[in-house]
Amino acid sequence: MKTSIISLLMIGTTLTMMASNGAELYKKCAGCHGENGEMTALQKSAVIAGQESNLTIKELTAYKNGELNQYGLGGIMKSQLIDVSEEDIEALAEYIENMEKNASK
Repeated sequence: MKTSIISLLMIGTTLTMMASNGAELYKKCAGCHGENGEMTALQKSAVIAGQESNLTIKELTAYKNGELNQYGLGGIMKSQLIDVSEEDIEALAEYIENMEKNASK
């Protein structure tokens, strides 16, 4: 029982750290995508707030690897993601999925 409680606390702490890490990581994205993911990047991309995390992970990984050039923004996105780890991409994707689309209203 004690082990189960400790495990649950560790999972909760990890999720909290991922959420705060996602928020910190997102600061780099806010210039183009808006503080709450509500803007179209350079008036070309889709709004990302609330986007499903699996899709975000897939797209960010492809941008990082130079395999995606949506809206002609592949080079910019690749340079933004060059030093971002897989774990950070996952945290960022989770953060984006949980953004409120209308947070700025």
